[in-house]
Amino acid sequence: MVEERLLRRNLSLIKRVAEESGAEVILAFKAFALWRTFPIFREYIGHTTASSPYEARLALEEFGSPAHTYSPAYTEDDFPTILRCSSHVTFNSLGQYHRFLPMVETYNQIHPEKTVSCGLRINPEYSEIETELYNPCAPGSRFGVLAEELLTSHFSPLTFKVEGFHCHNHCESSAEALQESLKHMEAKFGRWLPGLKWLNLGGGHLMTRKDYNVPLLISLLRDLRRRYPNLRIILEPGSAFAWQTGTLVSSVVDIVENHGIRTAILDVSFTCHMPDCLEMPYHPEVRTSSHPSPGRTDSLAVLCRAGAAELPSSRDGKGFLYRLGGNSCLSGDFMGSWLFDHELQIGEQIVFEDMIHYTTVKTTMFNGIHHPSIVLHHTDGTMETLRQYAYEDYRDRMC
Repeated sequence: MVEERLLRRNLSLIKRVAEESGAEVILAFKAFALWRTFPIFREYIGHTTASSPYEARLALEEFGSPAHTYSPAYTEDDFPTILRCSSHVTFNSLGQYHRFLPMVETYNQIHPEKTVSCGLRINPEYSEIETELYNPCAPGSRFGVLAEELLTSHFSPLTFKVEGFHCHNHCESSAEALQESLKHMEAKFGRWLPGLKWLNLGGGHLMTRKDYNVPLLISLLRDLRRRYPNLRIILEPGSAFAWQTGTLVSSVVDIVENHGIRTAILDVSFTCHMPDCLEMPYHPEVRTSSHPSPGRTDSLAVLCRAGAAELPSSRDGKGFLYRLGGNSCLSGDFMGSWLFDHELQIGEQIVFEDMIHYTTVKTTMFNGIHHPSIVLHHTDGTMETLRQYAYEDYRDRMC
């Protein structure tokens, strides 16, 4: 369930950051792509970012404006669609740049009314991301061009017909992390910035998080624009837009016990509906409610991070301990351990908080598991079902 009130709260903050800093903040589809909500987004922002032909089409056809597109690798088959649906195209390597620049130039000659601006993704070789799975600057990374490569290639924006740099090295990061990143980025790539038209600072700027230092972010962006008045500064967060804007509501369908471990099996799946929880691993807050309603927190479960031997027993008066299990055949489709203040009952609803960003774009239909409906809770209290899934959705993915 997506909460329009909370979505607008985030969008209002993002719009304020853009207005006060002079930078543009655009939506990254990789974290949020519920296109039925785009009319709300268009009240606050003007552009989006894509990483594939499908996302680029979504930008043009559903959001209504061409995308800022970056992909680790384009193909000859896909690139015409990328050009048609994009205003900016960023290349991951000099090899990709040289391979596709002639197609960009031909397209721009044919379509002078809608020219595509070329950029390069750069790798500052610095990131404060602790989880290697999400670190684009880890040693041996496949993302971005190193400063040494530009030097040995005698790169200049004019001769290479490159108008911008794209630098992405954050993941749900702080303004303080951006402050350090800018130091490393300018130290390695600052010599070329005066010759560019735009600088895309990528995503991962979690400006809607409660403890995020928004004034510092605005100050950093203002100072960057003062140092390089030629640059249009762009940020493309994804999580920040949908951060804490909705929930995933599930129900207990069975409770099983094995060697003292009690598992509440739900009618949702971690591997199908919340794969980001298994990847990160990200542990969402969980609440229980027999009749869940927006903002209601009847009973909040406590995540127990201690070792199994240190966990309180469900019979020692401190609470009731459960693993939460999904309904797929994957043995590891579970997450635990959770301490509740009451014994769970079959039919009881379990509400996973903050399950909109990344969750909705990463779902699978492994095992033919039914997907939850997607509902938008409007500010006037009405509920709009954006999507209901059926057997045909699973069947049509197969051959």
